[in-house]
Amino acid sequence: MALNKFFQRKRPQATQTDDIPDLWSKCQHCGTQIYNREFDQNLRVCPKCGFHHRIPVMKRLEFLLDQDSFQQKSGHVYPKDPLHFVDTESYQERLNRTQKKTGRPDAIVWGQGAIEETPLTVVVMDFEFSGGSMGSVVGEEIARAADHAAEHHLPLLIIAASGGARMQESALSLMQLAKTTVALQRLSEKGLPYFSLLTDPTTGGVTASFATIADVILAEPGALIGFAGPRVIQQTIRQNLPEGFQRAEFLEKHGMIDSVVDRRKQREVLKTLFSHFGGAS
Repeated sequence: MALNKFFQRKRPQATQTDDIPDLWSKCQHCGTQIYNREFDQNLRVCPKCGFHHRIPVMKRLEFLLDQDSFQQKSGHVYPKDPLHFVDTESYQERLNRTQKKTGRPDAIVWGQGAIEETPLTVVVMDFEFSGGSMGSVVGEEIARAADHAAEHHLPLLIIAASGGARMQESALSLMQLAKTTVALQRLSEKGLPYFSLLTDPTTGGVTASFATIADVILAEPGALIGFAGPRVIQQTIRQNLPEGFQRAEFLEKHGMIDSVVDRRKQREVLKTLFSHFGGAS
């Protein structure tokens, strides 16, 4: 046998162990190894340090709402590419790939559900879809959700997770700041409560519009919340920023949000809020 063939690296052969699922996850904050079953039971919160990891949309709805109560209303509006936008690839190509990956037309899911038998309209943004960016479809779906809540006299809960407005839609995405705000105003005129839950991250145009005009603004521990990024702000004002700037706890301390709520207590807190605000009638 020739020496060069003897020393050639052999590719590992597929075995049955390739099909064995990964049983452990590593905490992104403290590095603790967590058994996945325990991790899911703990709502993807680290049992050692309490770090809140991001959670898929449907998993969030599953733990937050009463079993089998969710009736999805979204998913019938698809984004367009009127600007024929191209950067490293065309906007349409990027949309097609992301839609295939997530199984939904855009970065939002909404419908009607219940928490402790109290009905509500609930909206969840999907950070896995283009960073939860807000384009024309997200704005339209939020407006429809607000109209649904107003029509059926239900409280509205929006769970935000976003990198901001979607640059590929330019002014069309920026128009959604006004559109969503007006839709929520109609809800307010009917005396119906609107609750906002900010998760990591909630930034840009979403923070500058519907996410921060609720009757009660909640946030998950450690969530990044702000408009511009801290580096941009620091370069603009040319001053060092306080420790923990733009984190949920800092914003609560300075009166920008009402409360930081552990994910494992959110059902309980929301039920209490419904009772104080009257819930559905």
